[in-house]
Amino acid sequence: MEKRKVIYYENELEDEFADDNIVARPIDENYDYDGGLGRKIGRFFYYIVLAKPFAFFYLKLGFGHRIVNRKIIKNYLKKKDNKGFFLYGNHTNAGPDAFIPSLVCFPKNVSVIVHPNNVSMPVLGKITPSLGAIPLPDNKMAMINYMNCVKKRVCEVKDCITIYPEAHIWPYYTHIRPFVDKSFGYPVKYNTPVFCFTNTYQKRFFFGGIRIVTYVDGPFYPEENIPITESRKRLRDAVYNTMVDRSKNNNVVKIVYKKKETGI
Repeated sequence: MEKRKVIYYENELEDEFADDNIVARPIDENYDYDGGLGRKIGRFFYYIVLAKPFAFFYLKLGFGHRIVNRKIIKNYLKKKDNKGFFLYGNHTNAGPDAFIPSLVCFPKNVSVIVHPNNVSMPVLGKITPSLGAIPLPDNKMAMINYMNCVKKRVCEVKDCITIYPEAHIWPYYTHIRPFVDKSFGYPVKYNTPVFCFTNTYQKRFFFGGIRIVTYVDGPFYPEENIPITESRKRLRDAVYNTMVDRSKNNNVVKIVYKKKETGI
């Protein structure tokens, strides 16, 4: 029997196991969320010309990737009155997680709300904004620019904005970690639909190894005429419960996670 790697954790909401050792740059009022013409050119070249085709072959060849139920987003995009939407997913693999939303939402362009680490790398950090990265702000002045950017992407450009509500990467984790409802304030604020995807790890019968199978669900809509906090919570619960149910399709455990206090 293959010996599995064991990772011990203390806090499901805060522990991070990405091991990237990146020193995050401050995202203050000087950070340019728009990027101007250079960002638009970069968006076309890096995202549309390079990243989208690369994502398909990288995921298909490297992970035997398959998407289940993508038709619900395709059907939504066919509606004449469709608008931007938010997409939530579990965060279990740094490489694939960067590309899967683009395939889930194809041909819709995707932006991703990210930790400042993602725009802090020496070379790639200058490219990730063109790939759709929207870093979380570090102060109140930056928050204004950040919220203007989110509003423009989802309400005017009508992009999909992806959020990983678990916030931290746990490689090959096969359950859904509890997450707070704060990020579900966006679809409530802008009255937009929500979709979710759940990445699972399954046996790759013909080629051996592990494949990623992604399940897509939704749309979920914010409830109106109730307090914002309650609408936010109900959206979160609908997405969380759906992802927990989909996670039952995992049938391969590559890494075992154990809580430090009990060791079980």
